[in-house]
Amino acid sequence: LEKMTDLVAVWEVALSDGVHKIEFEHGTTSGKRVVYVDGKEEIRKEWMFKLVGKETFTVGAAKTKATINIDAVSGFAYEYTLEINGKSLKKYMENRSKTTNTWVLSLGGTDYRVVLEKDTMDVWCNGQKMETAGEFVEDGTETHFSVGDYSCCIKAVSSGKRKEGIIHTLIVGDREIPEAVE
Repeated sequence: LEKMTDLVAVWEVALSDGVHKIEFEHGTTSGKRVVYVDGKEEIRKEWMFKLVGKETFTVGAAKTKATINIDAVSGFAYEYTLEINGKSLKKYMENRSKTTNTWVLSLGGTDYRVVLEKDTMDVWCNGQKMETAGEFVEDGTETHFSVGDYSCCIKAVSSGKRKEGIIHTLIVGDREIPEAVE
């Protein structure tokens, strides 16, 4: 296995189907550009005369668009920035925290990462979109699904405050799981 000697940037991107690792090699003498997503080579370009520019590719099950921007800072120094769906990684993650809820839990010795996409009410668990059943209850809604032998439920209730909106809570068995911060 060729050693990644020109590795210049590594990013971790949390999407609904999991946390993806993006690695970028940039050979500033050869102009080589290599993009790896989760250790798999997505793009390889050898002998590029233009050392600045961008590389666009997709990440994850939903084929989310990602772009690495290569900019010259000064002399032979370069800056590498990652954009997800046209937004800087920071902006994308800030926006994502408003549109999704994420819980990380351990059941029977296995770790799970459960993500709720609030706009679609899709539930993802360890990279798989889950079969769910929704029902209206007295104080809001419940979205039921199973993880292994465990029955899970995401309760959605109004906070009663317009700024806070709806509060989503993951319940496994009779245990409330605290939300994870990614």
